[in-house]
Amino acid sequence: MAFIDYYKVLELDKNASEKDIKNAYRKLARKYHPDLNPNDEEANKKFQQLNEANEVLSDPEKRKKYDKYGENWQHGEAYEQQARQQANQQTGGFGGYGGFGDDEGFGSEDFSDFFQSMFGGGSAGTRGGRSAKFRGQDYNASLNLNLRDVLETHKQTITVNGKNLRITIPAGIENGQTIKIAAHGAPGVNGGPAGDLFIKFNITPDPDFKRDGNNLYATLKLDLYTAVLGGEVTADTLTGKVKLKVKPETQNGAKVKLKGKGMPVYKKDNEFGDLYLTYEIQMPTNLTERQKQLFEELAKSST
Repeated sequence: MAFIDYYKVLELDKNASEKDIKNAYRKLARKYHPDLNPNDEEANKKFQQLNEANEVLSDPEKRKKYDKYGENWQHGEAYEQQARQQANQQTGGFGGYGGFGDDEGFGSEDFSDFFQSMFGGGSAGTRGGRSAKFRGQDYNASLNLNLRDVLETHKQTITVNGKNLRITIPAGIENGQTIKIAAHGAPGVNGGPAGDLFIKFNITPDPDFKRDGNNLYATLKLDLYTAVLGGEVTADTLTGKVKLKVKPETQNGAKVKLKGKGMPVYKKDNEFGDLYLTYEIQMPTNLTERQKQLFEELAKSST
């Protein structure tokens, strides 16, 4: 009967922790479970091997014996028998290694000959694996929105795995952010809990406003005359138009902050980022002869 590498079955190395073994078993057992792979002999065989590997490696005593003898398990059993005989001679009783036989109620029909020869039986709790409960798989979905869609908290219906689901989208959600909708994934197996639904949000860039966290950045064009003499201009924000006073002799590239005109802060009521506007001074074109003359006079006077 062939030696079975239980670590390889669980896709682990020999340094795997108890947590690693537990996680690997759950992941692979869910994948190859007979209820999810009906009439698939290879999957059923793989599932049996997974149960067997978990039975050994999750039990410290069995794992110790398995690690100790490994491929030399046949000779190892002889060593164990010799040790028991020596112990019995010294104590006059039946001490020492007691094995893991069917008298403990373990089902032997679900384990390989290798397992039977090395350990003498298996756990009733893993017989065929059909009594084990498994959590359902998680679902992943994505939702495309634009910047203005996330200015306010709102509800939206999405379709996941053929089912319509109405979700609440919090204001201020960011590009690439993922939220979890608990228990809306695949149903569990054998009464296990359902998986979760993870929704990733893709926020398309806005042509007029650049977002950085909760703040927004935009460019505001300013004519030369207003920049030099000062005046009043109208600026666009995501929530409407506002009027701004421009100081005389405003320089190209000067910035102004509009407090509270940025994005809403995620899950914080009445908190907002700021809007930063950068002035871009526009040079006049198509000047009349009189306008050119005035600029020439201005240039002479400035020298």
